[in-house]
Amino acid sequence: MPLKHKLVLPLVAVLSAVMLYPLAFSAWISLHDYRLTRLDDVQWRGLENYGFMLTEPAFQNAMKNTLAFVFGAVSLELTIGLALAILVRKMLRFQNFVRSILLAPMFITPIAVGLMFRFLLNSQMGVITYYLGKIGITIDWFGTELALFSIILIDVWQWTPFMLLMFLAGLEALPKAPFEAARVDGAGGWLTFRHVTLPMLRPVIVVALIIRALDAFKVFEYVFAITRGGPGDATETIMYFIYKTGFRFFRMGEAAAAAFLLVVVTMILVIALVWATKSNEELR
Repeated sequence: MPLKHKLVLPLVAVLSAVMLYPLAFSAWISLHDYRLTRLDDVQWRGLENYGFMLTEPAFQNAMKNTLAFVFGAVSLELTIGLALAILVRKMLRFQNFVRSILLAPMFITPIAVGLMFRFLLNSQMGVITYYLGKIGITIDWFGTELALFSIILIDVWQWTPFMLLMFLAGLEALPKAPFEAARVDGAGGWLTFRHVTLPMLRPVIVVALIIRALDAFKVFEYVFAITRGGPGDATETIMYFIYKTGFRFFRMGEAAAAAFLLVVVTMILVIALVWATKSNEELR
């Protein structure tokens, strides 16, 4: 065996132990009636856990809330992040200072962000709610109608800087020749953005969308810190549903099945996004 292969083997073994074993064990659990309250009575269930989850109204509601969160948060982050990147790129002074300020929210832990906004938007003693009330605006941020939207806004506040960072790097890497040609041809700012900037920025946009979508599917901290899935089940996301099923009700088999169903849904959406992007490129 070549020396380089021998040097890599310990790393492969460690990664296999850290990643493959928990994955295989979770798959095994998903096929059994595995409850933390009776570990001595594990029973084979086959695909029954998956069938139960697919027909469970609570799982369907959690998946619906998660999809609404992902599409709402990621689309807003994409739009705002791209707009901010273009504005920052055009700044002649204080560009580095503005970048550092805009990127700051990304470095705060999500659970701390959730707790911070829990107090800022509190209906009784929240600072934001208080000053909005001074001008006659009364909003119940975590009521039934606005709770999920408020969680989306919190995620947008924290993770738009990631989109900003990606798009700034993409804009700075674009060649200058196409923009100079568009300027010579008399193209305005909007036409240049639509027909030059966006097509060349497409690979960066796709990568940013995939990374943020994968992360948004795992949203848990905001829900845990602020609403605990409420009011009712208005903000119960799939990760919070899995947590509740596995660690509150101790039904680990069903929780593992729900986790693998989440993996399947995530993979389908990512593949669809990549396929749609390639199809658009072929049409062009």
